[in-house]
Amino acid sequence: MVFPFSIILIFSFFLFFLFLVITLTSPAVTPTFPFYRSVTATYSVFVESKLHPLPIATVPPPPRISYLISGSAGDGNATKRTLLSLYHPLNYYILHLDLEASPRERLDLRNFVRESELFRRFGNVRVISKANLVTYRGPTMVANTLHAAAILLKECGDWDWFINLSASDYPLVTQDDLLHMFSYLPRDLNFIDHTSDIGWKDHHRARPIIIDPGLYMSTKQDVFWVTQRRSRPTAFKLFTGSAWMVLSRSFVDYTIWGWDNLPRTVLMYYSNFLSSPEGYFHTVICNAQEFRNTTVNSDLHFISWDNPPKQHPHYLTVDDMQRMVNSNAPFARKFHREDPVLDRIDAELLSRGPGMAVPGGWCIGSRENGTDPCSEIGDIEILRPGPGSKRLETLISSLLSNESFRPRQCV
Repeated sequence: MVFPFSIILIFSFFLFFLFLVITLTSPAVTPTFPFYRSVTATYSVFVESKLHPLPIATVPPPPRISYLISGSAGDGNATKRTLLSLYHPLNYYILHLDLEASPRERLDLRNFVRESELFRRFGNVRVISKANLVTYRGPTMVANTLHAAAILLKECGDWDWFINLSASDYPLVTQDDLLHMFSYLPRDLNFIDHTSDIGWKDHHRARPIIIDPGLYMSTKQDVFWVTQRRSRPTAFKLFTGSAWMVLSRSFVDYTIWGWDNLPRTVLMYYSNFLSSPEGYFHTVICNAQEFRNTTVNSDLHFISWDNPPKQHPHYLTVDDMQRMVNSNAPFARKFHREDPVLDRIDAELLSRGPGMAVPGGWCIGSRENGTDPCSEIGDIEILRPGPGSKRLETLISSLLSNESFRPRQCV
């Protein structure tokens, strides 16, 4: 059957008109690009994006951070306070009081979490009920960290970074400040203070062989030494540094699964190493080809040490307040329990009321007459960064500069 030319022409005009209508009435589609950037990208891109913020439509989503907050006997209330100072609905929290803490103290902490309407609503705080015995100079501290990391990987869904803290740590910025700043970072970065120049630790830590009674006893005892000494390993290079870290999920996943066996081999070596938390993760990450170029040489802490450093740093007080702020670090340690400087940090840096979480963009309640603004909750992905984000930006920009980033990786 042959159609007249006029009918074909009319039908063609109809199709063209239909195409115009669909095109003009359809919403514009803006091409999207993945935020996730490789750590090998030029660092100036990061700095430039902070100096000239991206349009609202392309601002990356906030990350999720998982925290381990660990303590011992008498640290129950300090653990609660540190948790509230760090709390954000997007994050996950693992709380651990070691076996030296009394069952009553551990139960009190568990009840504090269970009875909190805020924590129940988001279900993102967990208390390790079967406590580990932790010898702080032995490998049981590493085992406790790996235990918490395994729980987070198994039970806590998606998260981007893992941060280990103690009950004597305290934040110097809000979580809105931290999440805002970290939303612009490649998710594979690892903040870990490290060096292969182990100096005096070669004689005092690498050569001796110690036994940690916490591996096989139910009561706490200090480590003891074996008379025989050993040579430095040749299968991998030793690194040392701070026991406090910000680790990417991909690296934490690697330390748990250890698909090329390096994490397990290094763990067995460090089971007889004094102060193994200051070397295990550092040695693994710098000997793993996949991760050695993801390190940022910093623990993101303000810590006041003697020179040369002793076993423990100074306790921080009100006299250290300005130095803490000037450091631009997001965390500081160590603090005495309920030291007045913590109240000053709450008032001047965190805007946190007694017994309350630090308010953020997710808190939409009133502040009148001491009311908790987080009693009313809005969109938990809305961030309201404050002055702390500017300080943190200064620190991160310095750490990722051409002078500091690559030249200080695993050397």
